[in-house]
Amino acid sequence: MAANSAGNGNKQTGAMNNNDRWAEADDDYAYDAGWERDIVSTLALDSLKEQRRARRWGIFFKLLGFGYVAVALLLAFRNNLFDFNFGEVQKHTAIVDVAGPIAAGEPASADVIVAGVKAAFADENTAGVILRINSPGGSPVQAGRVFDEVKRMREAHPDIPLYAVIEDLCASGGYYVAAAADKIYADKASLVGSIGVRTGGFGFVDTMNKLGVERRLITAGENKAFLDPFSPLKTDEVAHMESLLGEIHQQFKSVVKEGRGDKLGADSEIFSGLIWTGEQAVENGLVDAIGSEMTVAREVFKAEKLVNFTPQEGLLNQIAGNIGVKLSGQLANSVLMPTMR
Repeated sequence: MAANSAGNGNKQTGAMNNNDRWAEADDDYAYDAGWERDIVSTLALDSLKEQRRARRWGIFFKLLGFGYVAVALLLAFRNNLFDFNFGEVQKHTAIVDVAGPIAAGEPASADVIVAGVKAAFADENTAGVILRINSPGGSPVQAGRVFDEVKRMREAHPDIPLYAVIEDLCASGGYYVAAAADKIYADKASLVGSIGVRTGGFGFVDTMNKLGVERRLITAGENKAFLDPFSPLKTDEVAHMESLLGEIHQQFKSVVKEGRGDKLGADSEIFSGLIWTGEQAVENGLVDAIGSEMTVAREVFKAEKLVNFTPQEGLLNQIAGNIGVKLSGQLANSVLMPTMR
């Protein structure tokens, strides 16, 4: 019996040992399964984070797109491009802005201004056109193109008046453009005139001598280095440039006389390059009357509603183009070019 008991005890002990081994195996399996679950959980969390990140970027770009559309619509409404008046058609006063330097590649280039004027005259609801000018002047070529086209459009549409309204400044090339209008209005404090032509630059000859810099210039053509800033100024070159400026000035005066006619006063200083206030300009005949675009629209054209026909670039094009335009403008200004500014 004792032996059997001992045997049974050994069997029980063996069974217990087997159970312990199975328990240990289960623990090992549980441990092994734990690190796999951790990896799966980590991957799942990372995937969720990536989805959330992608969703946030998607929302951002959608908001950016909506913002761009909203800005475009605001610009359109600001320029009165949309009219939701479904009743009787209302006559309007067309506005074409001449703002800033009159030069190629600028917002006040001949291409932009002429396109706006053509669109304004082509609109069947236009009661009158206003050139709203705030410009220091610019290229005589660009200003001349605008003058010629405005005169042509006035002749083609004799029933639609075109007036110029001066804001803060209408100098030189700006007045060249204004002279094409039927009448010119200005504020009493506007600055008007500067009918003249100029060019300018710098001379670095003495600076180079002080620095010990030798000028090496090779040309084909005796005047190819005309008014070179690193070479001494030559009397014959100055005389030639003065003759060029004089001829352009004469063209300018002829245009003003053509546009203003008998309205010009006898003041000999009108073409001297001086500027005057709006009130003074009324006295010497450069301006017809004191007034604003609202005055002209309401009291002259009898069409108080203003619609801006100035061509507008897209928002992104404006931002992207500003850098290139400014750089090209700086390069152009580095060359001695006659300007009416």
